[in-house]
Amino acid sequence: MNGLVLTAGGARGAYQAGVLKRVGEIRKLRDSPSPFAIVTGASAGAINGAAIAAGSDQFYSATRQLADIWAKLRVQNVFKADPLSLGWRSAGWLRELSLGGLMGGGSTQSLLDFTPLRAFLSENLSLERISKCIQNGSLYSLAISATSYYSGKSYAFIQGQPGHPLWEKSRRVALSVTLNVDHIWASCAIPIIFQPVLVETKIGNYYFGDGGLRQITPFSPAIRLGADRVFAIGIRSQKSAEARSKLELIEDVENKPTMKRPPLAQVLGVALNSIFLDHLDADLDHLNRMNDLLITYQFKENQTIQMKEPMRIVKPFAINPSADLASLAEQFSNKMPAFVRYLLEGLGNSKAQSADLLSYLLFDSSYTQALIETGYQDAHEHISEIEEFIFGSDSNAR
Repeated sequence: MNGLVLTAGGARGAYQAGVLKRVGEIRKLRDSPSPFAIVTGASAGAINGAAIAAGSDQFYSATRQLADIWAKLRVQNVFKADPLSLGWRSAGWLRELSLGGLMGGGSTQSLLDFTPLRAFLSENLSLERISKCIQNGSLYSLAISATSYYSGKSYAFIQGQPGHPLWEKSRRVALSVTLNVDHIWASCAIPIIFQPVLVETKIGNYYFGDGGLRQITPFSPAIRLGADRVFAIGIRSQKSAEARSKLELIEDVENKPTMKRPPLAQVLGVALNSIFLDHLDADLDHLNRMNDLLITYQFKENQTIQMKEPMRIVKPFAINPSADLASLAEQFSNKMPAFVRYLLEGLGNSKAQSADLLSYLLFDSSYTQALIETGYQDAHEHISEIEEFIFGSDSNAR
C-alpha cells in the first residue's frame, strides 16, 4: 500500500496543498480514487491529511478543494488578531510574569488565541466522509498525531479499517477513534503560540498540543499501518539549509562572518524549525539506512523478517521546497495585521534572519497562494518521478 506522510509547519502547510494539487492532475488519477490508502499527518499536515482522506474516492477533486481552502485563508480564520484580544493576552502575560508568584498563575496559556481555527475547520473539512471512504475501500486508514501535555507522549489517533494495527511504545501511543474536529485542532496547537486543546478519548480527557512536537519519526505511523511505499511532503528548502551550514564551516578565520546577537523572534523561529523541519530529514536518513541494511543481507521487497518487530523494505520518496519559504514570507510581511506585525517586530521579526517565525504564522492568502504555486511547480518538475513512484511496476500499489 502507498502511504502519504504530511509533516507539521503552520502556514507553510499550503506548500503541501500545492504539491498534492499537481499530483491530482496525473492523468491516471483524474477519475480514480486516491493512490494513498494510508494517510498520516501532524499539525498543518493533519488538516491536509484529513482533507485528502475525506476525499479519497475523488482524489482529483479533493486536491483542488484543499488548495482552495488554503488560498482563501486569512489570519482571522486562524487566530484572533484584533487589538483588544491581543492586548488582553499581552496584559495576561505581564500579569503572570510580574504577579503570578503572589497571586497564582497559569491562566494565560499561549501568546495567541486560535479558537477561530476550530470554526474554520468545522466549516471546511467534511470529516464524516472519512468513514464512507473507509467503507467503500478507497481509504485504509487516517492517522492524526498530537502530543499529550499530561504524559508527553506522541498520540496517533487512527480511524481505519477494522483490525488496523495499534501500538504502544515508551513515547508513542496509537488509539482507534472516530476522528472529529478537535483531533485536528489539537494537532495544530503550536506550543506557547497557541493554547492546548482538550480532547475526549476512551482513556480520559486530556489536553494536547502540536503533533510535530514529539513526532520524531514521521514515517513511523504510515509504516506501522502497513505502507510499503511512503510519499512525504516536507516544508524545508534543502538548498537554503545547506547554504547556511556552509557559512558556519568556513575555515578562513579572517573572512568568517560575525553573527549579531539573535532577537527573540529568531530564537523562536529556530525552535519551531527544530519541531517542524528536522524530524523528516532525520527519519528519512534512518529509513534509507534500514533499507540498505536489508538489501545488503539480500532480503527482497515485500519479504518480512520475523523479529520482535517485523522488518521489511519500505520505499520512500520525499519532496521539499525549492525556495526558502522564510524568505518568501518576508516578501509578504506587510500582509500580517498591523497590530500583530507591531508585536512581532517587538520580538525582532523585522530582521531577515527572523523570518522563520513569520513563515509559520502568516496565514494570509497572498502568502499561501505563493506557497501553493511553489509546491505545484516543484511537483511538476518531478512529476515523472512521482508518477513512477506511486504506480511503479506494481499495478496493485494502493
